[in-house]
Amino acid sequence: QVQLVESGGGLVQAGGSLRLSCAASRSILRFNAMAWYRQAPGKQRELVAAITSGGSTNYADSVKGRFTISRDNAKNTVYLQMNSLKSEDTAVYYCKLTNYYDYWGQGTQVTVSS
Repeated sequence: QVQLVESGGGLVQAGGSLRLSCAASRSILRFNAMAWYRQAPGKQRELVAAITSGGSTNYADSVKGRFTISRDNAKNTVYLQMNSLKSEDTAVYYCKLTNYYDYWGQGTQVTVSS
């Protein structure tokens, strides 16, 4: 079992930046993959970015070139650096860690004003 706590969300103007953090209650070394998802009102949850234990990354087309996912194994934390934010990035952002099971955080709200 692992608990995940997201932080770093907030209100930002379009064009601004935020960095989200997902802190795990134990080592993330044994997790095969870590990812950030988001869910906007009235929409399905969607994958934003993912990183494997080997460091490979992939991104949704809508965020390529603007968002960067990274991990700090020593701090048991996964990050999502979000630059050039747009109003359509407004959503609740969730982190997910996967080994045999999926573990989700509680989410953090990101609101981008135009």
